[in-house]
Amino acid sequence: MTPEATLVVGKIMWVPAAVLLLALMQAPDYSAEGLKALDGGNYAAAVEQLSKAVAADPKDYTAHFNLALANSLLGKDAEAIAGYRTVLELKPGLYQAELNLGIVLVRAKQAREAIPLLEAAVEEKPKELQPNLQLAEAQLAAGDLAKAERYYRAAADLDPSLKDALLKVAVAYERDGQAPQAIEIYTLFPDNIGVQERVGELLIEAGKPAEAAPHLEFAVEKSPTAANRVALATVYLRTNQAEKAAELLRQAVEAEPRNFELHMRYGRVVRDQKKYPAAGAEFLRATELQPESIAAWNELAGMLVLTDDFPRALAALDRIRQLGGGKPGHYYMRAIMLDKMKQLKPALDSYRKFLASSDGNYPDEEFKARQRARILEKEIGRK
Repeated sequence: MTPEATLVVGKIMWVPAAVLLLALMQAPDYSAEGLKALDGGNYAAAVEQLSKAVAADPKDYTAHFNLALANSLLGKDAEAIAGYRTVLELKPGLYQAELNLGIVLVRAKQAREAIPLLEAAVEEKPKELQPNLQLAEAQLAAGDLAKAERYYRAAADLDPSLKDALLKVAVAYERDGQAPQAIEIYTLFPDNIGVQERVGELLIEAGKPAEAAPHLEFAVEKSPTAANRVALATVYLRTNQAEKAAELLRQAVEAEPRNFELHMRYGRVVRDQKKYPAAGAEFLRATELQPESIAAWNELAGMLVLTDDFPRALAALDRIRQLGGGKPGHYYMRAIMLDKMKQLKPALDSYRKFLASSDGNYPDEEFKARQRARILEKEIGRK
C-alpha cells in the first residue's frame, strides 16, 4: 500500500486527523447565519437558519428569541407566540420577551393574555416608552378604558408626540356612553378644530348649550362648515339668540345652496321669527331640490297660506295629495282658502271632507268647520 493510499479496514474509512479538524472548524453557525439574515431583512431565511439553531440546541433561549422575532416579522403570530413562550420558560422574566410577546398577543387579538406580560414589563422599566404604550393599547383593546387612558398619558409624558393617541380613548369613552370622560380628554386639545367641534356637540347632547358655545364658536371662526354652523345655530336657538342662529344658517345655505336639509332648517328658523316670505322662499327651494318631499311641500303650503297666496297654496296642497300625504288638516286649510276666495261649493265640500276624516282629533277646528258649513249651506241654498 502506497503512502498516498487510503486505509480501509472492513467498512470503516480512516480519515487523517488534520482533515477531521478542518471539517469541525468549518461546521455551520446557524445562529450567526440567522442573525445575518435578520439584519438583512430576509426573514424567511432567518427562520430557516434559526430553526436549525434551536434544533441543534433546544436550550438556547437566544436562538428561540431570534426565531420568534423572525416569525413575528413575517406575520406568523402563532409561531411567534409559541416561540416567545418557550423563551420565557427557559428564561423567566426576560424583559424583551415579555414585551414582544405582549405586542404579538395584542396584534393577534388576545389582549387580555397580553396584559400581565406588559404590566410586568412596565413594572421592570416604568420610564420606558414602549411598555407603557403597548400596555395602553392592550388595555384599550380589552375595554379597560380608565387604565388605557392612564398608560397613554404615561406614554405621552415620555414622548409628547404621542399625545394624539389619547383621542382613541376619548372615542372609546363616547362609544361606551361615558361622554364626560371623553370631554375631559378633548379639553387637552384646545387648538384642534375637529375636537373642539365634537366637544360642542357632546355638550349640546348633554343639555349644556351655553357651555358648548365657545367650543363651536372657535370651530366656526377657524374653519366654518355647514355642520359646525348648524351646531352653533342650535346652541344659539337654545339660548334664545334666534337672530344669531338665523344668520349662521343663512351663511350655511349660501355656502351649500343645493343642501336640502339646510334650506329646511333655515326656513323653519325664519318661519318661527314670523318672516313668512323669507321662509317660503327657502321651502320653495327645498321643493325644487327634492320634489317628492311631502315635508317641504307642507311647509311651503303653510307659508303660502300665511302670505295669502291662495292659488299657489292650493297647488301645493294638490301636490301633497298626489304624493300620498293628504291629511284632515289639509282639507281644513283648503276649505278656509276657498271660503275666503268666495268659492262656496268647493269650500263646503272641503269642510265636509275634513269633518268626515278628522275623527274628533281636532275639536276646535271641527266646531268651526260645522258652523261655517251650515252658513255655506244656507248661502248656497239661497242662490
